[in-house]
Amino acid sequence: MITEAGNDPKVAGLVYIAAFAPDKGESVATLIKDPPPGAPFPPILPPQDGFLLLDKTKFAASFAADLPKDQADFMANAQVPWGSEALNSTVSDAAWRSKPSWYLVATDDKMIPPEAQRAMSKRAVARTSEARGSHAVYVSNPEAVANLIRAAAQVLDAEKATA
Repeated sequence: MITEAGNDPKVAGLVYIAAFAPDKGESVATLIKDPPPGAPFPPILPPQDGFLLLDKTKFAASFAADLPKDQADFMANAQVPWGSEALNSTVSDAAWRSKPSWYLVATDDKMIPPEAQRAMSKRAVARTSEARGSHAVYVSNPEAVANLIRAAAQVLDAEKATA
């Protein structure tokens, strides 16, 4: 989402948290199409009425493995369906090509393999940090997420002050 929305002139930089960072012409579908051997495949259910959900029975293991069971179950039951078109929508202009970016790799992610995160981060020339956590690292390790966002804000504030 931020890869395209980040092109807005009001956006100074991008912070990716265990996320896809597609390039021009890529979509989430193209990025997950050929996972490396042994990589987990997200338990996305077949579309229903144009929307996608993760299989609730596999949600905890794939999305929130480092959270308490009751919290992961709540997240599985509260997940918001996303439009199946979002899976196949391609990026027309990757904002990370022209704006500074930061990336937090979740080292225990079972949705987006950490190696894929590292590759996207490197390609985006993002300032990268790593934190132990599942795909829900923003819940399980909020301090790491907040630290990266603060670091990005400090750099952007400093650049703005010298401009």
